[in-house]
Amino acid sequence: MSVFLGLKMNVEKVNIDRTNTRPPKSGKGRNFLLHLHPYRMPEANLRFTHTWGLGGMAVTLILMQLFTGILLRFHYEASPQAAYDSIQRIQEGLVFGKFVRNIHHWSGMFLIVITFLHLVRVFLSGAFAAPRHWNWVIGVALLLSVVFINFTGYLLPWDQLSYWAVTVSTNMLDYVPWAGQWFKELIRGGVEVGAATLLNFYTFHTGVFPALLVVLMLIHFWKVRKAGGVILPRNISSSEVVRVETNPHLIKREAVVALALLAFVFLFGTIIDAPLQEKANPAFSPNPAKAPWYFQGIQELILHFHPFFAVVIIPLILLAGVVAIPFLKYSGSDGEVDFTKASYHKIILWSAITAIVFTPVLIVMDEYVLHPEEFFTSVPTFISEGLVPFLFLVGMTWLFIVFIKKKFSNKKIDLVLALFVLFTAAYLILMFFGTFLRGAEMHLAF
Repeated sequence: MSVFLGLKMNVEKVNIDRTNTRPPKSGKGRNFLLHLHPYRMPEANLRFTHTWGLGGMAVTLILMQLFTGILLRFHYEASPQAAYDSIQRIQEGLVFGKFVRNIHHWSGMFLIVITFLHLVRVFLSGAFAAPRHWNWVIGVALLLSVVFINFTGYLLPWDQLSYWAVTVSTNMLDYVPWAGQWFKELIRGGVEVGAATLLNFYTFHTGVFPALLVVLMLIHFWKVRKAGGVILPRNISSSEVVRVETNPHLIKREAVVALALLAFVFLFGTIIDAPLQEKANPAFSPNPAKAPWYFQGIQELILHFHPFFAVVIIPLILLAGVVAIPFLKYSGSDGEVDFTKASYHKIILWSAITAIVFTPVLIVMDEYVLHPEEFFTSVPTFISEGLVPFLFLVGMTWLFIVFIKKKFSNKKIDLVLALFVLFTAAYLILMFFGTFLRGAEMHLAF
């Protein structure tokens, strides 16, 4: 693609080396934007795909969050007596107040989705191998920071939805042995969700986590820049590429994508209001009381496993596995990631189909058929509802790996690909069931 938005590219063929990624000491291209990007970049990376620009979209949403958050701070009051009323004043008494709150709320939700998709894209493109391995870890930390920024902001409206969502989520810490109860009271500022909890969440949401996010972003950008920019597409040879100047070819494309994203969020915020139920009532719990949607997968797991396995064992194993991905020894030189091209898309498809088919089946069977505690009446629930289902899950995963080995590939990177897609899709399905298909008493409600 040589022409886009009226820009004509003057390109040259050069071998990949660091000199092509450094800005000149003076003259054209000497500006701040080129501290975020290499001075030159492969022309192939300018081609629009369905995942192009996810990192830039995340930055755009973060800037939008910071700007709208500052506006809301001028009128928000962080106390149980005034928080809900201040939100109502913002929505009803200020010009564009409701619009600003809608933008802040929905851009926060979209930020989680965009950051998650960006992480998935990095994995599927193999952009986690050395020298980018530590940047993968930073990317995981960025995703967690985004989630916890949203979670700490979830309580601030102080309505029934936010109050009980935070109550349910923090109650999960009771299942963490030894330090769980202490950590829950530390977060809440006491035994119950109250004024101290709101102040703690307000501080974390407006100060601690945004500062952490900015620091991680700067390190993330620096390491991407140091590694030579975005990795080449999988179908482009790295021996010789066509490079063009980042400014204006990339910068203007990113500006177009950012403007399109802003237009979408503004339109979405105009049409759909951020949720606001009645004022929080600690004496009246809704049925069902649910955690925020991004924690619904864990809340769903609690219905099928012993809470220790659902809250501690399974999430920690999955998180450790994700962090360890770039540090596993693969077959390429210097840890280079080399998915098997012939079976790459087939492994992704079969892994996703397996999760889409078996996860709902197991959920429904556990709801109506499987009751292991009835078969192991003389053993502790930790074993009958925890260890036994967990070993069953491990056994099914092993059979899935055997299937992938025999049908597609025995390479370690292909097996990691299969497991990544399998468990990612499974968690998304758990989230869907918990969010949309759980009714009163958390029973399935189709």
